Amino acid sequence: MRFLALLAGLLCPLVLVMPARAQGKVDIEQISAGSLTAMPKDELAVSGGFYVPAYSSVAMSQGKLRVDFSVTLSVHNASETQALVIRRIAYFDTAGKQVESYLKAPVALKPLATITVVIPTDDVRGGTGANFIVDWAATGEIAEPVVEALMVGGVANAHYAFISQGRPTRTVGKK
Repeated sequence: MRFLALLAGLLCPLVLVMPARAQGKVDIEQISAGSLTAMPKDELAVSGGFYVPAYSSVAMSQGKLRVDFSVTLSVHNASETQALVIRRIAYFDTAGKQVESYLKAPVALKPLATITVVIPTDDVRGGTGANFIVDWAATGEIAEPVVEALMVGGVANAHYAFISQGRPTRTVGKK
């Protein structure tokens, strides 16, 4: 019994330092279940999209050094009363090629709730010009969602964190 406890104690630190997996392999709907609600039954009359620049890698020291960053995309429902339907969350690389799609089907986000996607530091598929496209919809007039990417990384003893705000790409009103 003591041996098993000792073995578990030795292996625990190994679990903590193993590299994280890309969230695309994980069921985002299950991870964010607390933020989700039932899909609205009414017609989705309003829709929009966001382009969100992200940087999984950044060139430093006049291009001689590459620093890799973790990226956390957050989609916030800014409405206090209405559900926000997220139709698509897609991740693209520097060349514009889709790297990952994070939703199997549209999901509805509770009022003031947030859904996140995490790209770990060791996933550099996006490169220096990575980006997300987020498409959303609602049954009627709604506060525009807040969509941001947080990048965190470092080299040696220096650590960096910065935010990239999503930019609306289109908004279509009632027909």
